Amino acid sequence: MVAVEVVEVTDELKNAYDVVVIGGGAAGLSGALMLTRARRSVVVIDAGAPRNAPASGVHGLLAREGIGPAELVERGRAEVRGYGGQVVSGEVSTVAREEAGFQVALTDGRSVHARRLLLATGLVDELPDVPGLRSRWGRDVVHCPYCHGWEIRDQAIGVLGSGPLSVHQALLFRQWSDDVTFFSHTLPSPAGEEAEQLAARGIRVVDGEVASLEIVDDRLVGVRLTDGSVVKREALAVASRMVARTGLLSALGLRAVEHPSGAGEHIPSDATGRTEVPGVWAAGNVTDLAAQVGGAAAAGAAAAAQINADLIAEDTRQAVAARARGAVPFSAEMESRVCEAVLGDRRHGL
Repeated sequence: MVAVEVVEVTDELKNAYDVVVIGGGAAGLSGALMLTRARRSVVVIDAGAPRNAPASGVHGLLAREGIGPAELVERGRAEVRGYGGQVVSGEVSTVAREEAGFQVALTDGRSVHARRLLLATGLVDELPDVPGLRSRWGRDVVHCPYCHGWEIRDQAIGVLGSGPLSVHQALLFRQWSDDVTFFSHTLPSPAGEEAEQLAARGIRVVDGEVASLEIVDDRLVGVRLTDGSVVKREALAVASRMVARTGLLSALGLRAVEHPSGAGEHIPSDATGRTEVPGVWAAGNVTDLAAQVGGAAAAGAAAAAQINADLIAEDTRQAVAARARGAVPFSAEMESRVCEAVLGDRRHGL
């Protein structure tokens, strides 16, 4: 006889959790998995807008090479739920500080209390305003050579000048193809050391603004300049401006700042993921703009371990104080029930 575990999937929120994870990608789900295995009450609130949705597969992820982004998320959700965690579809509107943690409000009117927060909302890629570019994003318009380089190896690759890392990006993609063209677009033509580096690697420089992409039979075939000329290309690399999704935490004073690389905006955190706001950790692309899926997942797990340690320290302080008063110590289950009951009374004005 085979025993089958039935995991109930529900969007019904409890009143309170040890940890609310905002964002259900690799970082958020990995953090939730670690916390549920640590016997913490956890809910992941996921708006369902992953950055890598247009990609056909996740690459460079050991033992899961090429897995579809949606499949990876579904597997992660199932694992979190298997240990008693919740994954709820919804969008967080605001987060407010409370006496014993945070109040997390959703756009649909629901709200929940959290002792700690793990922010894993990821980022948004801001792309240059070039007709035809966004619709090809994640297909033959790419950004990361480690994510897409193998798939476009030996093709005619263009690199669009769009930011401070564009020349570096061209030098990177030269590893995957000996036919790389740099389009200066709206940037000044490379000069000095940059021009020397591009020339030494055989990377052609084309000056002039790019007007549009040439698409034939649903494939990129060229880049059209404003003067009407077309340069044949099979793939185009673009260094997007990467901006962390953080507006929901503005009430806590946690705002995105410019990343030292100049590539976009992020939430600063220390090596453990701890932010400057007590009780809030960050993991994945919201704090590390360059993190791939594997790195984001690892960061989520590391932050979760630190959150659990922080909660243990708090639980221990409370137990010591209770012992000094001669009170009977609560079990974890009793503590959770009392917490929910108190919060429920507060919501009803009792």
